[in-house]
Amino acid sequence: MALLDPDCVRRLLESADPDVALVFVRGECLVLPLDQIDERHRPLVIARRADLPEAADDRPVTEERVETLTRCLENVARDLGG
Repeated sequence: MALLDPDCVRRLLESADPDVALVFVRGECLVLPLDQIDERHRPLVIARRADLPEAADDRPVTEERVETLTRCLENVARDLGG
């Protein structure tokens, strides 16, 4: 069962703001600015955009890149207990 929506991962990669993160809030995958993630949900941050080498890449965001990153981040989410 998929935990992450590829569209959510795409929004993370395409965000112009480096201070956003992929986070689970009430079971939903969201991309939120870090300053909007409260202390209770900080442990549920899967990845920050600024920490992803893929986000700094100038290549276009393709379906293949999104799918590859989604699989990697799915593993992170599972390790966090998602």
